[in-house]
Amino acid sequence: MEYANQRIARISAHLQPCFTPQMEAKNSIMRRENCRAKGGNPGFKVAILGAAGGIGQSLSLLMKMNPLVSLLHLYDVVNAPGVTADVSHMDTGAVVRGFLGPKQLEDALTGMDLVIIPAGIPRKPGMTRDDLFKINAGIVKTLCEGVAKCCPNAIVNLISNPVNSTVPIAAEVFKKAGTYDPKKLLGVTTLDVARANTFVAEVLGLDPREVDVPVVGGHAGVTILPLLSQVKPPSSFTPSEIEYLTNRIQNGGTEVVEAKAGAGSATLSMAYAAAKFADACLRGLRGDANVVECSFVASQVTELAFFATKVRLGRTGAEEVYQLGPLNEYERIGLEKAKEELAGSIQKGVEFIKK
Repeated sequence: MEYANQRIARISAHLQPCFTPQMEAKNSIMRRENCRAKGGNPGFKVAILGAAGGIGQSLSLLMKMNPLVSLLHLYDVVNAPGVTADVSHMDTGAVVRGFLGPKQLEDALTGMDLVIIPAGIPRKPGMTRDDLFKINAGIVKTLCEGVAKCCPNAIVNLISNPVNSTVPIAAEVFKKAGTYDPKKLLGVTTLDVARANTFVAEVLGLDPREVDVPVVGGHAGVTILPLLSQVKPPSSFTPSEIEYLTNRIQNGGTEVVEAKAGAGSATLSMAYAAAKFADACLRGLRGDANVVECSFVASQVTELAFFATKVRLGRTGAEEVYQLGPLNEYERIGLEKAKEELAGSIQKGVEFIKK
């Protein structure tokens, strides 16, 4: 009977790691240190901030499936216990813990190797990414202040839109805290690449897994610039195909928002893309060679402070930022449009913190 009680207490502590001092005094078995600290295999500690949202729930599922994750912390201001209980029943190696509300943010972040931030409100019909700014900017600021305090050496994957502004916001927060490492702040643009690979594969009649389209610039509208001249395998497109593909890739998010007709934005494909990018970051942390993905990062590729290009991921984050390579005339024109739009978005993020 005593053994059964101990098991029940351990399970409770596993799902709800934060208890009052009175509860701890009442039953020391329930203390977190008595819970299983790691999964079946050595791995990395990952936190998802915004785990109960449209992206967060699917992302939590996918990260629980990742064999490189040993400990998965799920944080949100609502519904985190339910998502945690649900995901924790999956028979994979990662241990899952849930954290609810601002008072538990620090516990959620302490000791993490990778922090993924999909928190914020989604885009609705007629809403631009810029409309999201006023709400999501404040959310990102608060969460990044927690990262700076509790896991300043963690790699941060930022998903919260508008990424073109939230990445500069995060950078300014980290600078204020004295913890800024530009290699470890990564804006997630992987969905743009996934869409580009998928749409190009449709035109070419190929499997999307065989296609690689570099997508540079930013993560909104005209700032999303697919470099179709650099597609692998090498391919040629008619002017009408280039126009069609570029427009569809740039407006992929709007395509989903309109198709869902008020019921949400791109959550499933975004969770897939976020999990794919997070896995690349974890492989980089493990020391795997030649892990290359596109990401919106601090950059000297253009005159802008941030820009999305291919980066090589390693133990310290984005260890190498690649140049654009040769562009054709269509892409050069697109680059100028992207930079003009990006400059304002970046400045808006910087000013949000400095005002």
